[in-house]
Amino acid sequence: MNRFIKYCLLLLICFFQIGKAQQPVDLVNPFIDSHKSRWFFFSSASRPFGMVNLSPDTDTRASWGSGYLYGSSHIRCFSHIHAWQMSGVAVMPTVGEFKGHKGMDAYQSQFSHQGEIAKPGYHKVYLTDYDIWAELTSSTRVGFHKYTFPKSEESYILIDIGAYLAHGPKAHAEAWKVSDREIAGYEIMERTGRRPKDTPVYFYIEFNKPFEEVKMWKDSLTVRSSISPERISGHNAGMAVRYTTEKDEAVYLKVGISYVSVEQAKKNLKEEMPHWNFEEVKEDSFDEWNRMLSRIEVEGGTYERKVKLYTDLWHALLGRRIVSDVDGQYMDLTGDYPRVRQVRLDADGKPLFPHHNFDAWWGSHWSLSILWSIAYPEVIDAFCNTMVDMYRNGGLIPRGPSGGNYTFVMIGDPSTPFFATAYNKGIRNYDVETMYEGLRKNAFPGGSRDHSGYEHRKEATGGGMNYYVDLGYVPQDRPRVTIHSEASTAMTLEYTYQDWCLAQIAKSMGKTDDYRFFMQRSQNYRNHWNPKSAYMHPRNRDGSWISDFHPLDLKGFCESNSAIYSYFVPHDMEGLVSLMGGKKKFSQRLNHAFERSAPGGFFRIHGKRDEMANWTDYGNQPGTGMAHLFNYAGTPWLTQYWVRQVKDEYSNIDPFGGYKDDEDQGQMGALGVLMAIGLFEVDGGAAETPVYEITTPLFEKVTIHLNNDYYPGKEFVIKTKKNPEENIYIRKATLNGKNHSDCWFHHSEFVKGGLLELELDNKPNKKWGTNPPPTYTLSEE
Repeated sequence: MNRFIKYCLLLLICFFQIGKAQQPVDLVNPFIDSHKSRWFFFSSASRPFGMVNLSPDTDTRASWGSGYLYGSSHIRCFSHIHAWQMSGVAVMPTVGEFKGHKGMDAYQSQFSHQGEIAKPGYHKVYLTDYDIWAELTSSTRVGFHKYTFPKSEESYILIDIGAYLAHGPKAHAEAWKVSDREIAGYEIMERTGRRPKDTPVYFYIEFNKPFEEVKMWKDSLTVRSSISPERISGHNAGMAVRYTTEKDEAVYLKVGISYVSVEQAKKNLKEEMPHWNFEEVKEDSFDEWNRMLSRIEVEGGTYERKVKLYTDLWHALLGRRIVSDVDGQYMDLTGDYPRVRQVRLDADGKPLFPHHNFDAWWGSHWSLSILWSIAYPEVIDAFCNTMVDMYRNGGLIPRGPSGGNYTFVMIGDPSTPFFATAYNKGIRNYDVETMYEGLRKNAFPGGSRDHSGYEHRKEATGGGMNYYVDLGYVPQDRPRVTIHSEASTAMTLEYTYQDWCLAQIAKSMGKTDDYRFFMQRSQNYRNHWNPKSAYMHPRNRDGSWISDFHPLDLKGFCESNSAIYSYFVPHDMEGLVSLMGGKKKFSQRLNHAFERSAPGGFFRIHGKRDEMANWTDYGNQPGTGMAHLFNYAGTPWLTQYWVRQVKDEYSNIDPFGGYKDDEDQGQMGALGVLMAIGLFEVDGGAAETPVYEITTPLFEKVTIHLNNDYYPGKEFVIKTKKNPEENIYIRKATLNGKNHSDCWFHHSEFVKGGLLELELDNKPNKKWGTNPPPTYTLSEE
């Protein structure tokens, strides 16, 4: 409690210092929910999607509960990579007795939150044990450190190349002295159960002044090099440099990294950071973040709402890291041996896009796909190009690559909805025929769908695609192969949505036969609807329903249950509403689910059948569209009500709340932004003719600045009349000055720019917006 009070006082001081913060970067609070971070969650000194994600690490021994944890007492190192299944290049300043060889438990330091600053692109913190102020900033591929030392003849900077960071140990590491101001080397991250191959990262380090001595260690012992210049290698090794420092003397170092070679790491450093002006790099980082965050501007609303909005948006633009170098080279590990590849270049020889490393797209149709396609279409283009290149290189479009290789994280082929959103919103700066070829391959046996969670075998069967093709569903009683292979019903439901998304691309591309084929297959979700249980129900190969069924059990589902997955038909809400008895019964049933789960915070409690909480879930992807489904049953006021209730439940802006569970590389952040600005797409924006669904924003004015490389309009503005904090219901609306009676509008109107005005009230208007958004099925042809 004392820590919490101190944090609130610091936050209050910062608030009065900045007054009415004019810059979005000043409103971002990286500390939100940092008490239980996942390794890639907290990355303070990072650019948007930066290859370098430099920040303090308080806990380093696991993928979960690691990185920077606000409640921890010690900082173990400052490391440069906080990515999906990747980590590396740990640096730590110390004073006094040399402890590098004794490991992090020995050389870690207590730290203080007093005076600590974390902003997008910058971190400052005091190391109590050593009387050192550490400051961090970065460019996209270079970390920049400033350490202000006390007076000492034993001021060290440790480079712990063999350190265990997050996901596992190093398979091998090596570092060598280049000159008395330069060190270079590499670390090879040992493969994990998710990232199936050892993965190298290379570094090149420059110091602003000559160091006086190099010290090295290996296997917990200090060693001397038998060659000159000094070099150390091994499984558990490190190198340090020593300085004699005066009181308050600052020592600077720049760390360039690359996944290709030391030479490329040096090139990244030289091209991105040719000078030693720390403040200039820091301010440039702030400027870049402000440009990105300012694509969405808000007026009105409370200070807390703005802080949560821009922190959510920051996360949505942070976690899915760039892995290609400044010249566009990247490492391809999809084959039997590593190969250096090159992204496409423009007429001036500059990369047209970066390559990315990212966790699964699983669930991103209700978060990143929508947000990025609204405000950051160039980001979608980069990820689409990454996936098309990986298909050319390795034969499959990925659903979550790490280290230039497939991980087969989660289930299905969530890349298909991602591409459908891109293609049908006109984001097409990649080889679309190759894209379609790869997505179509994934929709049949032998594609990525056949690889259930982390199934790395080439002849994968865990996804059950042979059954899906033959039976029209994935049975529960087939052999279990991997962690997610028993999620049979979830697989069927997700495959049907992905079939529909592929059909929407096929229709747009004029591939009529494929369109009809995949549209017909998209109705397979009906094969899991059990009229007797009135739920999506796992069934066996012989067609029988499993007998030990309860809607709150996980059996047959992926990180969720039937109570939640029974609503997962984002492509045919009209059909689902009909199965559940029509609009009135559907709304009553869904409303009851929210009422039952409200005391539990709309959060599914993991590991047990909780009758109170587990009917909805805004802590994991499968349930994050549920509050918006009322729009499809003619009861949009219930969407307006429950979206606000959920938003309020996840509105914390302190280190001990905010997301409740895994923020998941921007997905929950993106969802939070969409709920805050009042736009959503239940079908993920994948339809041939996309539409946006409207709900009540949290602000008096929302301005979305459009990227004119993709969309012709200047900006799309949403204005509210009456205080949205107190008035959560939409009474009436106008779009570009004309009366608008629907709770949705077309993407084609959005891209031209315009003005959506919403008159709000504290009582629902049950006559506005009752015409559901369109559902696209073959029957409408």
